[in-house]
Amino acid sequence: MTLSNRIVMPAMDLNVCVDGEIHQEDIDHFAARAAGGTGLIITGASAIAFPVGAASTKEPGLSDDRFIPGLTALADAVHAAGSKLCVQSTHHGKISRIDTLQDRPLLVPSVPDYDLDMSAMADNTMDELKRMGAVTQGKKPSYHAATLDDIAWLIETWTDAAVRCMKAGVDAIEIHCAHGYVLSGFLNRADNKRTDQYGGTLENRARLACEVIASVKAAVGDKMAVIVRVAGEEFGQEGALTLEESCRAAALFEQAGADAIHVTGWGRNPFSNFTDGPLPNKVGAYASQAAEVKKHVSVPVISVGRMLPEVAEKGISDGSFDFAAMGRQLLADPDLANKIKAGTPEQVRPCINCYVCVQENFWDDTPICAVNPPLGNEGILPLEPTRTAQGVLVVGAGPAGLETARLLTLRGHKVTVIDKADRLGGTLWFSTLTTPDNERLLDWLTNEVKRLGIQVRLNTEVTPALVKEIGPDHVVVATGARRPRPDVPGASCRTCTPVTPSATSCWVARRRPTAVGCCAPSASSASSPASPRAPRRSAGSPRPSCRWARTSS
Repeated sequence: MTLSNRIVMPAMDLNVCVDGEIHQEDIDHFAARAAGGTGLIITGASAIAFPVGAASTKEPGLSDDRFIPGLTALADAVHAAGSKLCVQSTHHGKISRIDTLQDRPLLVPSVPDYDLDMSAMADNTMDELKRMGAVTQGKKPSYHAATLDDIAWLIETWTDAAVRCMKAGVDAIEIHCAHGYVLSGFLNRADNKRTDQYGGTLENRARLACEVIASVKAAVGDKMAVIVRVAGEEFGQEGALTLEESCRAAALFEQAGADAIHVTGWGRNPFSNFTDGPLPNKVGAYASQAAEVKKHVSVPVISVGRMLPEVAEKGISDGSFDFAAMGRQLLADPDLANKIKAGTPEQVRPCINCYVCVQENFWDDTPICAVNPPLGNEGILPLEPTRTAQGVLVVGAGPAGLETARLLTLRGHKVTVIDKADRLGGTLWFSTLTTPDNERLLDWLTNEVKRLGIQVRLNTEVTPALVKEIGPDHVVVATGARRPRPDVPGASCRTCTPVTPSATSCWVARRRPTAVGCCAPSASSASSPASPRAPRRSAGSPRPSCRWARTSS
């Protein structure tokens, strides 16, 4: 398989399939990234035995020929846009929520002998807890340790799924051996306590994955590439897969027939270290693991984990890895690859690492993006140029006002932005003090305003007289939300200045806000260890996990 470039879109679940069948929303979503220049598109996790072993009824199914037409339509659309298509295949093992929903035990290598610390769930709202519980209707999971017959069934089912992908014209299949799914469970010591040929040594624990790889490769030959996704390292629990084990496993996978290794990471307790993996806070989180794996294999290595363009360029240039997978980056800007190729990286809309997209997966919904509203609704694109240009006055130069001005200008309208402040950004500017990634969004919006030649008037208060003087055809009021005062002593006192928790700083928000002035706490209580001062973080340092990001599954 030959790609147009080294940018890969890794699996990011969209949750828009209907009973496992791919529909137009999926096609539009992936075709947009293909048209944006991405070299390889990897679908969201697809269940080889759907609905058995599925985490959602909205994920693609691979277990029946009825799924082939949707896969074919997707492959055709991606090919027409100039890219190649890979289907990520898996059995979700102990994370198969649909098995729990439909009263099937979860297929695992060994029945778990540990419990996860769930204390972080206390940070969730009742609405969030209800939405997460609704996916399985509140049912508790049960477990079934795989027998040799189950293992033979897995190998056969995986192979049949690969053949269906091949019949649909798909270019590659990714065999998922990470993130706690069934092959991952066999691979690590924490989940695999078996004493037969599939447990004990690493070679035994990797045996099932190798048998799946070999069977799939024998069935598809050179008609499809076989990619294997493995955690370069697991975090947070005794018996987790180590980097040394991952390197040895990758070499075994290559011997079994893998054409490429996709190195990811996994935080084993999603309720405490989800941001260690699979969706990390750290930029280039698994680049060093990918580099180490590359030393042990001769096939190409893909690295993922907040792979910003500059990190990808460096890693590929110095030989640390061969391809860069950009998930959230491509959700934020489908045209990322084309913009980089054109020499205009400053035009790439940045992901601000807010985890809003990921949040929706926990209650089986379609991801949304804080910076890219059309995500999941790409059918509305492209925006058509207006037939009649009009004058628009945008009141407010915060993110909403600037984005409105940008879109209206792109459509051909004449826009003027006015703000009484002396700078662009509104409260987005303040949020950069606690969340440095937001500064990237502010820089991008500022550059777009300059690039598009949008007229901006700062230090100017909008009055009825000014609106009449300008005479716009339309006025957009984008002056931001009014935030309520916190319920703390001094909040209603006119001589006090309330200090409110920033909406963008979870560290601050988890501590009681105070007031400055006559109603402030005494010096002794203000300096109490129970109310520590939030440390100022340097740009690029990891921000604390949001409460819901620490409750992922």
